[in-house]
Amino acid sequence: MRSFLTLFILMSFAEVHAQTTIKIDGSSTVFPITEAMAEEYQTAQKGKVRVTVGISGTGGGFKKFCKGETDIQNASRPIQTKELADCKAAGVKFLEIPVAYDATVVVVHKDNKLSEITTDELKKMWAPEAQGKVTNWKQVNAAWADQPLKLYGAGSDSGTFDYFTEAIVGKAKSSRGDYSASEDDNTLVNGVAGDKNALGYLPMAYYEMNKGKLKAVAVKSAKSGKGVLPSKATVEDGTYAPLSRPIFIYVNEASMKKTPAVKEFAEFYLKNAAVIVPQVKYVALPAEAYRIGQEHITKNKLGTVFNGHSDIGIRVEDLMKKEGNL
Repeated sequence: MRSFLTLFILMSFAEVHAQTTIKIDGSSTVFPITEAMAEEYQTAQKGKVRVTVGISGTGGGFKKFCKGETDIQNASRPIQTKELADCKAAGVKFLEIPVAYDATVVVVHKDNKLSEITTDELKKMWAPEAQGKVTNWKQVNAAWADQPLKLYGAGSDSGTFDYFTEAIVGKAKSSRGDYSASEDDNTLVNGVAGDKNALGYLPMAYYEMNKGKLKAVAVKSAKSGKGVLPSKATVEDGTYAPLSRPIFIYVNEASMKKTPAVKEFAEFYLKNAAVIVPQVKYVALPAEAYRIGQEHITKNKLGTVFNGHSDIGIRVEDLMKKEGNL
């Protein structure tokens, strides 16, 4: 007769192997939201579902997602043309679901006296032609300090990199290469915090979590000429432009059909976003956007409403009403 301990071990083994797993990867920007959602969902499921959340960057995540290796993709910018073609070639169909607003925050060392910056000044720092040439603060603005300029920013697999370069330089992935780059936003936080001559850019949540170490720089509005700091209010009303944007999850249609928990998790995500998104220092979308997202899941609306690039400054509700394409 088997001992009680042996039976317990066998039952535990069977339970672990019966457990459903949802695989998620992608953006470090979206990671804090999805991680919080995963924790809440797993608690509600009482151990029946395991959700794994990786951070390989939006670009790195799409490489896996478009091979069918993950169920859900975190993305801090829309799917791009090459990724769309890769998904199509592999037969991967998906739902595109905006889940929150993010603001890309321009940050400097806490002792830096810089309080505001124009988009033209940012472009002068970050454009490809600045590489090896614009190396001093004074070269950007004659009124600034005669000090070496040290730049910190997202790596090339990051959706934040794609969005920032498109919004500031005018073309996604168009950037100087001689800066300290990382897909890990905590690495950028520590880099800027430890360098008095540094300037970098970060997702809003990572700035909010590190306010004591960093200083946010107001971005001058092209319309008013006034410096605007990122906040819930300025993201919602569109005045923090052009560095506020929607962020997304992409859900594999085949995963939803094969594993009902994937669809259930996506629905759970939208139902709880209005509460959880602000808790992790992002800005929730309007209620209408979450309602439309739920409708897209119910109706299985597939594809992307973007044409392979970010739409700068457009309202998320208007985007979601457009017809998708695969």
